[in-house]
Amino acid sequence: MARRERVVRMSVEQPLWQALTGYRLLTALYAALLFASAYEEYGRPWVAAGYLAVLAAWTLATHRKVAGAAGCTRRFLGADLGVALLGILLTPLADTAQRITAGGPTLPSIWTAGSVLAFAIKGGWRWAGFASTFVAAANIVIHGGEPTRDTLHNVLLVWVASIAIGYVVEVARASEATLARALEIEAATRERERLARDIHDGVLQVLAMVQRRGTELGGEAAELGRMAGEQEVALRTLVSTGLVHPSRVSRDGSRGALVDTYEEEETGADGGELDLRTLLAPHAGSRVSFAEPGTPVPLPVPAARELAAAVGAALDNVRRHAGEGARAWILVEDWGDEVVVTVRDDGPGIPAGRLDQAEGEGRMGVALSIRGRLRDLGGSAELVSVPGQGTEVELKVPRARTDKR
Repeated sequence: MARRERVVRMSVEQPLWQALTGYRLLTALYAALLFASAYEEYGRPWVAAGYLAVLAAWTLATHRKVAGAAGCTRRFLGADLGVALLGILLTPLADTAQRITAGGPTLPSIWTAGSVLAFAIKGGWRWAGFASTFVAAANIVIHGGEPTRDTLHNVLLVWVASIAIGYVVEVARASEATLARALEIEAATRERERLARDIHDGVLQVLAMVQRRGTELGGEAAELGRMAGEQEVALRTLVSTGLVHPSRVSRDGSRGALVDTYEEEETGADGGELDLRTLLAPHAGSRVSFAEPGTPVPLPVPAARELAAAVGAALDNVRRHAGEGARAWILVEDWGDEVVVTVRDDGPGIPAGRLDQAEGEGRMGVALSIRGRLRDLGGSAELVSVPGQGTEVELKVPRARTDKR
């Protein structure tokens, strides 16, 4: 039985949520003990006791919601911050002005930091800065606009710590996504290698045998062998790059070549981007070699299709003028600011002045099908041909221009 690869997704946030639930319970208990130890010093202890009872009930009732990101919705975070701010603003009603001026603790005490940290874990450093700003404003209000040094120190500490934790969470979240993507690529590569081994041991060997036997027998069998050879090359491209789907490769009997039969929905909407390699890979065959980068070559869909059509026109010229036995090579290069596709063949080349003569006769294949397409994309098409040494067509498309289309 084939071994299946499984990608295990990890969550760097979950331990933080679990730590936060414990922090809220402990700090709620700490606020209650802090009040109990100084009960007689409060001006209106019943106000403090009532609020702490609400705080304890809220902490216990929301224990499960704080256990994960799904439960901490924006509405819940706003309500949780409201409970903390309410406790801060009620402190002047419950405690004496002397204790507040001396830097005494607010009713929720350090429980407030848990509410701010929930914002940090959920939304990153921006959310943390937003929540801690409200906490700082509430602390300044209860001190009449003149907070003590200890109060400023505590507010600044919560502010910096929450923003730092929010930033760390954002970095960890991005690292987690990168790791998950790397694991998926590794699993896909392993599966592709396994399929390649199985296909090589079975299907490819059969196709190679059919090609050899067909060539030996001649006649219709030779034609069958040639077709088997082309399908072998297409299948090798599939298992090595994963770019070509068998259903998308068909044989055009009128031209004796592999053509792309992709459907509209496979290439995406005109407003998106498309990997140029997926359009050019189906041209690979027994007489056409295809070399591409190991990473996607994204282009806007219209630009990718026009460039692929220009490559197809260049290959048509190879089949039409260089002969059925000519070989061709397609090279794709992504230079960041531009994409370069080179189509080269080993045919007899184009005599000097032949292109100008063809345009004068009204045969506009190179002028319109290739140069015209590239000109519309803001690119260029350069053709170099030496009699007896083949022809090379270099197609350049600037990515900046195509992005504006």
